[in-house]
Amino acid sequence: MTREAGFGFRDGVLHAERVSLATIAEAVGTPTYVYSAGALRAAARRFREALSPIPRKSLAFAVKANPSLAVLSLLRGEGFGADIVSGGELTAALQAGMAAGDIVYSGVGKTPAELAQALHAGVGHINLESEREGEVLAAMATRIGLTATALLRVNPDVDAGTHAKITTGKSDSKFGVAFAQALDIYDRLAGRAGIAMQGIAVHIGSQIIDPAPMEAAYRKIAQLVALLRARGHPITHVDLGGGLGVDYRGGADGDVLAYGAMVARVTRDWDVTLMFEPGRYIAAHAGVLLTRVLWVKPGSDCPFVVVDAGMNDLARPALYDAWHEFTAVAPTGKTIRAHVVGPVCESSDRFARACLIDRVAEGDLAVLRDVGAYGASMASCYNSRALVAEIMVDGDRHAVTAPRIAAAAIRTQSVPAWLEAAPLHHAA
Repeated sequence: MTREAGFGFRDGVLHAERVSLATIAEAVGTPTYVYSAGALRAAARRFREALSPIPRKSLAFAVKANPSLAVLSLLRGEGFGADIVSGGELTAALQAGMAAGDIVYSGVGKTPAELAQALHAGVGHINLESEREGEVLAAMATRIGLTATALLRVNPDVDAGTHAKITTGKSDSKFGVAFAQALDIYDRLAGRAGIAMQGIAVHIGSQIIDPAPMEAAYRKIAQLVALLRARGHPITHVDLGGGLGVDYRGGADGDVLAYGAMVARVTRDWDVTLMFEPGRYIAAHAGVLLTRVLWVKPGSDCPFVVVDAGMNDLARPALYDAWHEFTAVAPTGKTIRAHVVGPVCESSDRFARACLIDRVAEGDLAVLRDVGAYGASMASCYNSRALVAEIMVDGDRHAVTAPRIAAAAIRTQSVPAWLEAAPLHHAA
């Protein structure tokens, strides 16, 4: 799979489906995230169809990739539940109309308050990251007269072969319990009142193109499932996580058909409901970050194209040296080798280094592509910049799904009375 057809040129101008990005910029301003509903639907359906050989399954979109209520609502309509990692994501999933029973609560740092929130909401499964978390959950559920359904997340010590900062399944990972300790921990948790252990969860990382590491992890989980059943545990669910990657340079993504065939082959005799948590694969290609060129500034080796989108709006290049193609909204066919940078007061606020890009001038519109996942979800108000706006396009319709919010409006602040009343001191 390559980029979705959600974004393309019409009469020389880049469109989201049938809406000109120039029209959106005029109406909403920049920087703005723009999502294609059609691209989201196509990716969601392709993922589901690739898993058609698997008889019992559930799909939960990884909300951390894109918590937009519009995105979540659209995916609910495509039969997806939610994989969440915080109480805020639980609230978002419920507000988007997702059934609580279709929500899986993952994450290594759930607070007691968040566990209580999940219990009262009736989430489908809680993925336990430690024995202590299971003990607290069981005691809490017993006190309020409920039973929590849970899986134990196991660290299979498999290298996903991806960026170190998004690898989650090696032996030194903070996620899950060690494979060697999993049997005994599961035994003890299964014996507690207030908790119904139903199986195992595994997730080795994100942005995985080669499915071989996933297969290695799943085969280790197969051994664990067999050993647990030999001890008398009824294993009904296995969460295989997400992680299937995309090619940000316009090439081939992770082969979802090959992935589905591999899962069907490896799990053929498991007799469980398999759970999947795709995020990036569903959303990445479905979004662009619309930006405007502020300045074209001479440099020692090549010019700096300074745009109004910054690392606070799109953090991935600063965090991971991630690549996002820079494309003019109305290209002339001419190119230039340039640095593309944002306005944030950090040297890491850079989207491209000495790259061949469309020639642009002051005031021109451009986009950073493939930002539908881990784009707006990681945005901040650093440098007291406004929180970026978000738009969804569906055919010839578009709507603001998240308005631009001034930094001062995000969090109410105050000055202590003793500072307000303090006299001014001037240096002599």
